[in-house]
Amino acid sequence: MSDKLTYKASGVDIDSGNRLVDRIKRFPYRNDRAGAVSTVGGFSGLFALPAGYSEPVLVSGTDGVGTKLKLAFLMDKHDTIGWDLVAMSVNDILVSGAKPLFFLDYFATSALDVDQAEKVVRGIFDACDSCDTVLLGGETAELPGFYERGEYDLAGFAVGIVERSRIPDPSRVREGDAVVGLPSSGLHSNGFSLARRLFLEHMGLPLEAPFPGTDRTVGEVLIAPTRIYVDPVLELFEAGLVKSMVHVTGGGLVENPPRSMPPGLGVDISRGSWPLPPVFAAISTEDVDEMELMRTFNMGIGFIMVVGPEELETLGRLLDDKGEPWFVIGSVGARDDGGSETRFR
Repeated sequence: MSDKLTYKASGVDIDSGNRLVDRIKRFPYRNDRAGAVSTVGGFSGLFALPAGYSEPVLVSGTDGVGTKLKLAFLMDKHDTIGWDLVAMSVNDILVSGAKPLFFLDYFATSALDVDQAEKVVRGIFDACDSCDTVLLGGETAELPGFYERGEYDLAGFAVGIVERSRIPDPSRVREGDAVVGLPSSGLHSNGFSLARRLFLEHMGLPLEAPFPGTDRTVGEVLIAPTRIYVDPVLELFEAGLVKSMVHVTGGGLVENPPRSMPPGLGVDISRGSWPLPPVFAAISTEDVDEMELMRTFNMGIGFIMVVGPEELETLGRLLDDKGEPWFVIGSVGARDDGGSETRFR
């Protein structure tokens, strides 16, 4: 018996990594997607720019899922956290009017659990598939002694494309424009440090307990996957109906809207103009300042579009035809101080 040191004895199992790649290659990749030149498993991913653009501009975005991962570990549920990863990045580049083209992921763990990792990557694949995006590649890293055993971290990278002349220009926004909100599916992937503190510690709710006002458990409500807004929003944007867009992520309804507003104009949000989902209704009953909630959580609105009043009827009809709920949650108002802060009324 050899007593020589090995990589595997040090905590890194190359064979496990190979088995994971073999499983990922068996996912039902579509062969009709234009652009993908290479398949998963190479040193890099290759993608050809699609035709039909006069001045194509690539748009990139990267994100993670934060401490929502802690919930996945507590529940031993790993099949939707990859969906969250894709959603956070493709929703971000959507704000620039970009159609997502491809996605890459980075999965780091202490010691690779192939079954666990396959569930995570399958969630990534399914999310990409839902918005016509190619999972072009990724990286799996074993870092023994760096992560707790059984835990992992995720990062994702999305690349999309938009015609240069179509890139949203906040200077087109005018006072009196309508602010349209699309509902979230819940917490999405932000504010989980506060959410876990509120629900699991302060309120003392077990993850398997029924969540008030729903037919789901506490864990199911908290871990609900982030919505992907590419399908409904891209059609509206390409139809010229949308002036500016906001992905409501960290910073909530307070800090995100100003990022898509010109100086001197801001979003005036009307309280009560959309139904408050049970998870936020429950949070609102606790001893937390309202503005703290508004700047931490999406409060039921995951994506915002600024629309001229003359386009509102057409936009609403298209959303209705798709069965997409939507709410006029406010309007654009002037700011005497030249700022663009969000106000609530």
